[in-house]
Order: sequence, then structure tokens, then C-alpha cells
Amino acid sequence: MNRLAIVGLIIIAILIIVAIFAPWIATHDVGSTNLSIRYLPPSADHIFGTDATGRDIFSRVVFGARISLQVGLIVVSVSAFVGTLLGALAGYYGGWIDRIISGYAFNVFLAFPGLLLAIAMVAFLGAGLNKLILALCIIGWVGYARLIRGQVLKVREYDFVQAARALGASDARILLAHILPNAVQPLIVQASLGMAGAVLAEASLSFLGLGVPPPAPSWGVMIEEARDLSTLQAAPHALIFPGLVIALTVLAFNFVGDGLREYLDPRQRAR
Repeated sequence: MNRLAIVGLIIIAILIIVAIFAPWIATHDVGSTNLSIRYLPPSADHIFGTDATGRDIFSRVVFGARISLQVGLIVVSVSAFVGTLLGALAGYYGGWIDRIISGYAFNVFLAFPGLLLAIAMVAFLGAGLNKLILALCIIGWVGYARLIRGQVLKVREYDFVQAARALGASDARILLAHILPNAVQPLIVQASLGMAGAVLAEASLSFLGLGVPPPAPSWGVMIEEARDLSTLQAAPHALIFPGLVIALTVLAFNFVGDGLREYLDPRQRAR
């Protein structure tokens, strides 16, 4: 695995540790306000400074890792499961099943940009963490389904699949024991990249006021609260630190995804 992928793994490992041990790592109460210390610059007592209501930015960034990783893990897990199930059925059986799933469902969801569709769904469902996760799951399964469908269409023609079918193996056994284990490698790469997309989508929707509602310590909410011109001039750290954490998280998952693609593809590994 290349060096950038290793760097990405290290960053992800640190984020996971921070999210798990957030109550012990945070130096202040994330909900405690004190207007007398608003917009303090970074110092020994407040590592990342304070925001508009005197809350400690470092502590909010630490707890924000929990929200981002929670959204990413749930969205990727549910989307990958649903997408794999529907994509495998469409690719293996073909016919009217494939026509409904890939001919109609895919086109409906792919007709709109993903973020725009997420905004519409969250606006319809209402703001909140659970509703945000539901909206991202509804639009996220399509990419996994398309990927698995293409892999199943290829693998189902291999000789060992034909041999299993000739020996009387059931469709479920052929799919679960022979086709999916040989078609799942690209799904691992897609899941890693999907984590980056889910983290970025959560931050974007929270920034627009359609995700996690304030005063929850979401990275997107923190950026939204610090985006006006006066804040940028008086306390740029209130915007810089949450933005840097989002950028590092997305980059880390992209690095890992690229590294996995290179590692799982013998042609790229040889190159």
C-alpha cells in the first residue's frame, strides 16, 4: 500500500480514537457558554480558541468527530447492504428485475445531483441527525448497486459459476458462495470513498441548516456559525479549525480508497 494510504489510515485511526474517547479528550463542556471569553484566540487553556458564545472550539471539534463518523459508518453500511442486494439481484437474474432496478430506479436517482437530492429529501423529512442519515441512505445505495451489478454480470459468466449451476447449486448459494466473494473487491474501495462523501454531505447539509441542528457540535454547524465577514476578520480560527478537520478527514478516506484500489488491482500494483 502506498504512503498516502498509510497516512490516511493513521489519520482515520486518530479520528476513531478521538471519537471513542471524546469525553476524556475534550478539555471543556461543549455546551458551556461564556460571553466574556467569546472569540478568544488559541491559547494554552483553549487550544483552538473560542467561538461566538465562548464555547471551546477544540472540545466541539472532538465531539464533532463522533457525529461525522457515526453518519459515515451508518450511511455506508446501509447503502452498501441495500445496493449490494439490489445490484446482485439485477445482475444475476436480468430480465424484468434488471429492467426495474437498473432501468427505472437507477435513472430516477441519477437524474439529479446527489447533494441536491439530499437537500430536497432532508427539507421534506425535516432537520435532525436520524433524518439526515435516512436521506443519505436513500440516495446512497445507487452507486453501490451499479457497481455490484456490473461485477455480477461479469462474474456470473465465469466457468466455476457455470460448473456450480450444472451441479445443481441453488441461486442463493451461487450468489453468496461463488459470485459475491469474487465481486466484492471494488465495493471495499467504494465504501472507503463513500465514507468521505458521507462526512462531506453531513457537513454541507449541517452548514445549510438542514442537517444536525445547533447547538450540536457538528463541524458543518461550526463553520456556518463562523462564516460571516465580521467573524472572519475578528476570529478566523473559528472557521479555520473545523474546516481543516473536514478537509483532513475527507482526504484521509480518499487516500485509503486510492490505496485499496491500487492494492486490490494487480495491474495497478504491478505498474
